[in-house]
Amino acid sequence: MSVKFGTSGLRGLSSELVGSVSALYSTAFAQFLLSGGLASSGGPVVVARDFRQSSPEIASTVMAALIRAGLKPIDCGTIPTPALALYGQSIGAAGIMITGSHIPADRNGIKFYRPDGEIAKTDETAITEAAASLANDADANLVEVGTAENHETEATRLFLERNIAILPAGALKGKRIGIYQHSTVARDMMVKVFEHYGATVFPLGRSEQFIPVDTEAVSDDTIRLLAEWSDELALDAIISTDGDGDRPLVADEHGLPLRGDLLGLVAARFLGARVVATPVTSNSGLEAAGGFKVVRTRVGSPFVIAAMDEALAAGESKVIGFEANGGLMLGSDFLVGSTVLKALPTRDSFLPALAVLGMAAESGLTLSAIAKTFSLPVAVADRLENYASERSASLMAHLRGSKDNLSSFLSPVGTVKSTSDIDGLRVTLGDDSVIHFRPSGNAPEMRCYVEARDQDAAEDLLAKGLGLLGGWQ
Repeated sequence: MSVKFGTSGLRGLSSELVGSVSALYSTAFAQFLLSGGLASSGGPVVVARDFRQSSPEIASTVMAALIRAGLKPIDCGTIPTPALALYGQSIGAAGIMITGSHIPADRNGIKFYRPDGEIAKTDETAITEAAASLANDADANLVEVGTAENHETEATRLFLERNIAILPAGALKGKRIGIYQHSTVARDMMVKVFEHYGATVFPLGRSEQFIPVDTEAVSDDTIRLLAEWSDELALDAIISTDGDGDRPLVADEHGLPLRGDLLGLVAARFLGARVVATPVTSNSGLEAAGGFKVVRTRVGSPFVIAAMDEALAAGESKVIGFEANGGLMLGSDFLVGSTVLKALPTRDSFLPALAVLGMAAESGLTLSAIAKTFSLPVAVADRLENYASERSASLMAHLRGSKDNLSSFLSPVGTVKSTSDIDGLRVTLGDDSVIHFRPSGNAPEMRCYVEARDQDAAEDLLAKGLGLLGGWQ
């Protein structure tokens, strides 16, 4: 069985998650909540799902398992992950989101939430141990059809109320904004939010078949599609998200996606953040460009949230976190205009998209012009799919084995100046460009991140990096 916790949540093949595995881990989660005093007998657990074909069946199994464990599931339907987390937080309930986010359609996942936000890595260990202890318990593995009271309308209303208070009324009047709807659960909410601010909205590319959209490594086919729509409709921007609506995709007036860490930087400026926690994969220019303290972490929202918690415990205020995929987390409350945005320590795609569109409207600049004003190193990333975990582990062991191994492997792209192994292996080359290799924690993929002086150099380095990865046996 390949089901395991990755960078954010339990992930595996849909064929493995459907059935007893979902029941087992839901029972283990219930035991974790009850034994830790995070829920009482009969207490609520909010449950939602994305549009993957396997998600309704998994959600049904999860709800049945929660009922057997003595908890009360609340069905929140198909809503974005941050909407589920916000609703759970508002009623003091733990939560479960059935989603594989951006990973291929034959896979799925389960994200677990405490009443106060995402579970930590230590919580993942406790749930895994509970599942192991219950592995031979017939009741814990029982697959039944579960139903629950539906609160989708209430959860949707709460999330919409939060997002229509971020910008001034009519802030996007005159803007032409496309919403690439594909199969994201955020698709209808995004139309409502941007129409609320006065934009002329064009719903695009709605699909009833699940389409995995990775906002950190947007496919060439998607980029071509965005460019065609932008040119045809004379759009100012195209907005989208991954499957569960917690990672933003914002494309400029040419249909070119903006980097997620640039969206995070803009959101930090918009909010007046003082401390930003972000993974080592985010742009290395943040420290110089931001005007805030930057804390670097491993990749994955649990690590970013842990760093936010440490900053708050140390007495810091105005703390946020974001990942290179653009997902934004609020560690503390923020005053935006006359509205208090409550802390929401889980990835959100709406706030960063609204922040950059609000900046564009207020400044009169296009999104491409805004990107240029920050003068960040050009950063691009991509991945090799179907890259077996054994293969990536062998490569990383080889590169870490000796300086000679690393230097020889990277000789086609440059000399080694310095390295960091916070997560994967990040290498600064002799010309100060950066190449970073990292096995995915969610799927059999190998990711490559690069930074260089200009777009051509970055794309050339990325192509060479992917070639090196592809050639490793």
